[in-house]
Amino acid sequence: MSRYIPLVGACTALLALSACELGEKITQQTGYRGAGLAQVYDPDNYGTPEDLPPPPYALPPEGGPLATETYENVQVLTDMNTEQFNHLMAAITQWVSPDEGCAYCHNPADMADDSVYTKDVARRMLQMTRALNGEWASHTGETGVTCYTCHRGEPVPANVWAYTPQGNAMSIRGQRRGQNAPNPNVGYSSLPSDIFASYFEGDPSVVRVASSSAYPSAGHRISTMDAENSYAVMMHLSQALGVNCTYCHNSQSFQSWTQSSAQRNTAWYGIRMVRDTNEQYITPLAPIFPANRKGPLGDPLKVNCLTCHQGQAKPLGGQSMRQDYPYLHPPGVIPTELPTGENLISEILERPRQLTGESGAPNVP
Repeated sequence: MSRYIPLVGACTALLALSACELGEKITQQTGYRGAGLAQVYDPDNYGTPEDLPPPPYALPPEGGPLATETYENVQVLTDMNTEQFNHLMAAITQWVSPDEGCAYCHNPADMADDSVYTKDVARRMLQMTRALNGEWASHTGETGVTCYTCHRGEPVPANVWAYTPQGNAMSIRGQRRGQNAPNPNVGYSSLPSDIFASYFEGDPSVVRVASSSAYPSAGHRISTMDAENSYAVMMHLSQALGVNCTYCHNSQSFQSWTQSSAQRNTAWYGIRMVRDTNEQYITPLAPIFPANRKGPLGDPLKVNCLTCHQGQAKPLGGQSMRQDYPYLHPPGVIPTELPTGENLISEILERPRQLTGESGAPNVP
């Protein structure tokens, strides 16, 4: 009877494996048959219309006094009428601070006061949102984004990153000669985990490592570590979008653009959009962010592909909120007179700050 034990064991293992694959999967052929160019989708991971928060109330009509005529110190949304402005403020409360309410960004005793640091951050994020829907429409498309795309009802998005300490090279866990312990950011492989600093901020590394010729050219000499970093960021993209490699690439030639899908073009813009978001809108706010909004090395919590996508090829399953909040999209005006960069930070740092405890940490999350 012992000869039947392996068969029973194999059946048990098969049943255990099948139990992990609950739910219907959808396979879509994206290339020639037999070429392995297929995508596997899990419908359970895609949002439904019920997942989106409903608008606070019906979209107000055009016309009427501008918000700048009704309220003091309106610096970004200068093109909106008062009722649309109120509509957006109510929506932002739902999207970002449903528990904290308006006081998360405002001084209740004086709504025009700028002493709450989150108000300065919110201004910059509104500028960023309009830029993503306008300047970066090559990636956001007609669907666009809102604050909810990243925040999902939380003051801080669930998926952010910051610089990490290098660690002790002799430690059992942590970085070891450029490698790290298995990390979910890089597909649980022992590859460098601090890849976001290389590709999503500052002077970026080149993601492409494949040479265009059989021999390395003078302008394209790539090391093994460069290839590991490139693989790591591709693993991040794959996990962030919930897709496999052939969503963007043709397995016959990962390098060839002519054989790649249109999604590769979108991803190319997306990488640069994430980089611009961190460089232009988040990192410059480092002086006003409190310690609990920074990483272990003192830099702000920044975004990557997972921040918006959260495991879906299109954020929120491709659902658009544009019809309910058209003023976050072009032709919305992005004011140029508002201080930016170092000028913006200098102006903010001169103001007295509220919601700060004895330790210097704010009393809001």
